[in-house]
Amino acid sequence: MFKATHVRSRAFFMRARRHRLWANCAGTAGAQIVELAITLPVLVGLWYGIFDFGQAFNLKQKLSDATREAARFASNQSTSDLTSTSTPQSILDVRNLVDSYLKANNVNPCGLGTSSGTQGPTYTWVFTATGCATGNLTLTINRGKIIAIGSGSNAVTLEATQVDLTYPYQWQFARVVKLIAPTATFSGPAQIPSTAIMPNIS
Repeated sequence: MFKATHVRSRAFFMRARRHRLWANCAGTAGAQIVELAITLPVLVGLWYGIFDFGQAFNLKQKLSDATREAARFASNQSTSDLTSTSTPQSILDVRNLVDSYLKANNVNPCGLGTSSGTQGPTYTWVFTATGCATGNLTLTINRGKIIAIGSGSNAVTLEATQVDLTYPYQWQFARVVKLIAPTATFSGPAQIPSTAIMPNIS
């Protein structure tokens, strides 16, 4: 009798102990903290990524507007001074227009307004502004861009102005990537390009 009661008591205590262990394992008291610790870096990275790409897209729009205005302005300028050995005044006016447009739209022109032009191929001048900490801004003005329209005997060529602008953009997302994954590599400043072409009127 005593032995049977002892066996039943022992079985009862073993079941009770297993129940307590299972209850402790199934508890959710600290689960929210663990979930937060895992998801918070991902959420911060996602937020920074959205913000950073939004900033880059906004900058791209401003650069597109600047090159379009510069090409429109340059295409209306006379080409009579383009044979000058120094940088022609009409080309300097285009450079100054881009510089003023960037300043008016709260974009650092990197010292473009004071940079000197280097003559490239025919009717092409290149300005390199080195005043940005993230890299160099490059403005290329080509007053002799040839555009072919149509094909065969109906082909027509037009002389146009092409303005190219590349701007150094430092991704802020790189800092967050280093926090989440210290061994990860992320490229440095990216060059955001913009191009506009307008047929020459003069």
